[in-house]
Amino acid sequence: MFNHVEIDYPSLTREMVDGVRYYDTPDGEKLVSITSVISHYNRETFREWRARVGNDEANRVTKQATSRGTDMHTLAENYLCNRKLPPVQPLSEYLFKQAKPDIDKIDNIHAIEQSLFSNELGIAGSVDCIAEFEGELAIIDFKTSKKPKPREWIDSHFVQCAAYACMLYEMTGIMVKKFVIIMSCENGEVEVYEEYDKRKYINLLSKYIREFVEYKLHDYAAVN
Repeated sequence: MFNHVEIDYPSLTREMVDGVRYYDTPDGEKLVSITSVISHYNRETFREWRARVGNDEANRVTKQATSRGTDMHTLAENYLCNRKLPPVQPLSEYLFKQAKPDIDKIDNIHAIEQSLFSNELGIAGSVDCIAEFEGELAIIDFKTSKKPKPREWIDSHFVQCAAYACMLYEMTGIMVKKFVIIMSCENGEVEVYEEYDKRKYINLLSKYIREFVEYKLHDYAAVN
């Protein structure tokens, strides 16, 4: 049984506006999703990949990855909440089971699939998990992949963790020790990436946000 730390988080609603996800906060602010900010920053890389493999293959891979990732999050959430696991497709069940020994290193859960926000940064999002990992409080993200990725390819994952760390601190005063990515792969490997250099990715987060804001300001200026 996993232990849960009771924290009273406010509930947020979310909506899509012109392809961008926004969260509505209890005080009436509309804040952009960190996922949308990161997608914007990586848009050229994604466009180049889509052009290289073709639209049909890109759509197939994206659909498969989305389904696989959704199932992984569903299983992890239910498992960490001490609930019965729902049925999922065989591949997703396999990916979860092979990651289970690392998921079992989690305890004292502060949040699971919880919406967070930062008025100071103007962003919001839904964190996979905030909990102790091997005894240290961490932002934890669950990922699936065909095979492990080189560490330099997953900067965006750590930027997302940095965003949630900032949101958590602003909302509760709680500071995490590290960021953890648990990546379960179809080739039979599970890679756990840990990052203690929070400042590096908070600085990179500010770069992502600035680029998104500058793009939106340019967009608004073009239509006014």
